[in-house]
Amino acid sequence: MKLLPAVYTASFLLGLASADWQFRSRPDLAPPRLNITIPATKDAEKGYLFIAPFAGYPDTPTEQHGPRQAAPYIFRDNGDLVWSGYGIYSIWATNFQVGRWKGKDVLYSFEGSHNANYGHGHGHITFLDQHYETIRELRAGNHKLVDKHEFTIVDEETGLIEVYQPVPKDLSAWGGSPEQQWIVNAIIQELDIATGKLLFEWSSLDHVSPDEAILPLNPGQAGSGYNSSDAWDYFHINSVAKDPSGNYLISARDACALHKINGTDGSIIWRLNGKLSNFTLPANAKFCFQHDARWLSQHDDVEIISLYDNSAHGSEHGTGREVHTSDRSSGKILRLNTTSWTAELVQGYYPPEGYPLLSKSQGSTQVLPSGNVLVNWGSEGALTEYTADGTPIFHAYVDSGYLGLGAENYRAYKYNWTGIPNEDPAIVALESDDGSGTTVYVSWNGDTETAVWRFFEVTDAFGSRSFLGEVQRTSFETKLFVKGKRGVGRVAAEAVDTKGRVLRVTGEVGVEREVVPDWERGRVRVKCAGDDGGVVGEKVLGKGEDGSRWEEYGILKFFRGARDL
Repeated sequence: MKLLPAVYTASFLLGLASADWQFRSRPDLAPPRLNITIPATKDAEKGYLFIAPFAGYPDTPTEQHGPRQAAPYIFRDNGDLVWSGYGIYSIWATNFQVGRWKGKDVLYSFEGSHNANYGHGHGHITFLDQHYETIRELRAGNHKLVDKHEFTIVDEETGLIEVYQPVPKDLSAWGGSPEQQWIVNAIIQELDIATGKLLFEWSSLDHVSPDEAILPLNPGQAGSGYNSSDAWDYFHINSVAKDPSGNYLISARDACALHKINGTDGSIIWRLNGKLSNFTLPANAKFCFQHDARWLSQHDDVEIISLYDNSAHGSEHGTGREVHTSDRSSGKILRLNTTSWTAELVQGYYPPEGYPLLSKSQGSTQVLPSGNVLVNWGSEGALTEYTADGTPIFHAYVDSGYLGLGAENYRAYKYNWTGIPNEDPAIVALESDDGSGTTVYVSWNGDTETAVWRFFEVTDAFGSRSFLGEVQRTSFETKLFVKGKRGVGRVAAEAVDTKGRVLRVTGEVGVEREVVPDWERGRVRVKCAGDDGGVVGEKVLGKGEDGSRWEEYGILKFFRGARDL
């Protein structure tokens, strides 16, 4: 006897179920569940993970992949949610991270449209304060549109962005037909964050010939040039950094090169890799289709740079690996010598053994204060933390189960962060259906400071309170079970920090009857089929019998849906 084959065709329901039922106090939240395959060791950097995962594949009536609520998120490295930005960043968002502006910690993220076919996005940069309130939206200067790939704060005052500007151009020299007349002029800008004033602008077509493109105009892997939406993206800037001397470092993905730009006149000081490299690189230091190039140090004639080496380029659909220069992606730290004009690999950060990670797009490499390195595998939807010598000490995928298929994440970061939300904590009190007692659940989206939750029963109309108990806060949601059939009236809770200070008090709520999914009752009944496919009986699955209570719940939902057809 076996489960009906139709169960497996409906497996997409299992993932949807796994996104639900996470928090009783916030049933509106269905964040991704990190699939942690290498738990963080004691050597992992202290701090929170900042990610903004999304679905790489579009939903269809029978297939849904990726997070159900694509948004910026803050997680602990044990998988516990700290903050969901769903609905706060209300459009597609990416490049979510922490910065400092005018002496204060802020969050910022790109927010706007997302064109997966061409790897572009247009919108603005949205800043939040430590209370998760919007304090600034920054847009490009010179009548242009901010692209999704980059925003970096410089000296707490200015910001670096990049722009993809389609322009008409005669492309016959690069094999273009008379109908192929559009190319992307890749632009960087430095802006004053407070005023939006344009301080510096550099454009690729003024300084870099399309001859340097690695991907030719035809067959169109980087755009075919037939219209402005399909413009040939010969250069594709995806990161910008600025050094103390005022010069800029840009990553040109589709030229497989980094360029150091003079911050005064825009001239190119040097090129690393690509067709016109000023440096000699050994094989292990070469890279292609890279992301996230950053200066780590500069001293005399030596410059240390980190980057993410995709070694692959592809579309968001199909195999996604139409062009690749290696069988794996990696994070890399390179040492450049501008006297000998040589470059060498200082350290590579490669996929952990047994993880075949080759990302066709996206990715980042962050060197942490301790010397650890966080590598985000972009379109592979995974991230790994390493010790400085390349030993993996944490690995996770950005979503779990069926929803993990096709989940992607542009960049990942790890930071310290203090969050004190302006919104009040959420609280709900649910009476067990067997009458054994009442469970009070409380959570406070984005809070990093609560150490203990104290629970109270409101005993009269004047707000008098009776102490019910206190619980150490260890995760996003905290619960207190009040045993007994007597029942509880209205309840409230207060958030207390490590110094015993009350941070916030919830509103008062009455007790509701609890609704639980059938998998929580411990048994799910499903129809079974014989070898000929006919229904021959039913099987009762005990809780966890097949290793996943979510699967039980998904199976139940499938059969209920089929019954209602």
